[in-house]
Amino acid sequence: MRRRLVIVFLIPLLGVLVLLGGGYAWSSAQSVQQTFFAENAGDLSYFVTSARQALSTGNSLVLESEVVRYEELYGARITVVDRTGIPWELNGRESRLDEETLAQVSLALSGRRGETPQAVLPWSAEEMTLVEPVFTDGDVIGAVVLTQSMAAPRGEIVRHWGWLAVIAVLGTGAGVLVVLRLARWVLRPVQRVDEAMAAIEHGDMDARIDDATGPPELQRMIVVFNNMAAEIERVLARQQEFTLNASHELRNPLNALLMRVEMLATGLPESWDEDIEATREEGRRLVRILDTLLSLSKSGHGDPTVRAVDVSELVAKRGEAWREVAARSGVRILVHGASGIVCATDAFVVESALDAILDNAVKFSPTGGLVELAAERTDESVCIVVRDHGPGVPAAELESMTDRFWRSSGTQNVPGSGLGLAIATDLLASIDGGLEIEEASGGGLRVILRVHREAAL
Repeated sequence: MRRRLVIVFLIPLLGVLVLLGGGYAWSSAQSVQQTFFAENAGDLSYFVTSARQALSTGNSLVLESEVVRYEELYGARITVVDRTGIPWELNGRESRLDEETLAQVSLALSGRRGETPQAVLPWSAEEMTLVEPVFTDGDVIGAVVLTQSMAAPRGEIVRHWGWLAVIAVLGTGAGVLVVLRLARWVLRPVQRVDEAMAAIEHGDMDARIDDATGPPELQRMIVVFNNMAAEIERVLARQQEFTLNASHELRNPLNALLMRVEMLATGLPESWDEDIEATREEGRRLVRILDTLLSLSKSGHGDPTVRAVDVSELVAKRGEAWREVAARSGVRILVHGASGIVCATDAFVVESALDAILDNAVKFSPTGGLVELAAERTDESVCIVVRDHGPGVPAAELESMTDRFWRSSGTQNVPGSGLGLAIATDLLASIDGGLEIEEASGGGLRVILRVHREAAL
């Protein structure tokens, strides 16, 4: 944005400098040339007076001495032409006139005064020629030609333009400094807002912009941003507090309920064992949901606790922990894959996400089914792959599986809230990971928990 602001401010400034500087340069060139023409025209008028006497008497001695002095002082050439158009020889010099000058001489001998030369670019003409007729008693008796080099006015114009260029460069430099300061003044509040937003994105909910500088519109934007950040912090704090309180408060009555179920189970006949075990499993599932809520609340507050984690060992431990739970549903868990795969990540977040995936895999696997669990390393990431052999999901519904409260049309009769995969996705996102779901060959689903390779050791 700073570059665009500098361009927006600088282009008009340069345009104004070019217009004003160009106008002044042309005006100064015209002024220098007109002054030069006027001075030479005055000198020519002086020689016309002297030439009148010389042409009338036919004696050029007096005129010749003046011409010599003038030519020595100013480097000009003075040529006197009689009424026949023949140049006089002055100072032993035979004068030759070019065709353009002869045309002007003919015009002068006809009694018409020559026109003052027009101002031109200083390098477009090497010499200036002025022709003036000589009158006596109303008759033309000759003409005087003054030829002067344009080197003197050209040098003067170049000097003027040089100073103008220096002033333009200094003015442009000053303009650039002013534009940069102006752009910095305008963009400083935006930069502070950007820094505060980046801090909030990284979990620093206390980030605020202390002082407001810049245009009034941006100052109001900073006030609105601070109010918005405070409101977001308050809402997130209340959400986290609610999650923590709900998880904690629900755990105690749930544990008490499970204890009562165990007490009731001691006095019931064996025919109730299946129902009691189902009740126990539902209670344990609620405990896992509460643990997941706690982990989700933890992952949403501050940065993850990143350390070196042996992903292969983590997968093996979670597979062992779920093996007994899966066995109650007649499902086997098989852990395989490479060992020694180490990754810098948050072990608690990965475990919680993996538990949510395993819960789904066991829940939807048929009796006698198999859930395969493996840690893998690819060129781009470290992955944990959970492969079940359940009914699977239609390909059209795969993208919707991570939506909150989503349930497949074929599993509406299976207990569940539709939050497991959504929570796992959020957990992995907190550590720059991701969740991918794809159909597996032979039926079932293949769920990939991916940790980006940039964090791998």
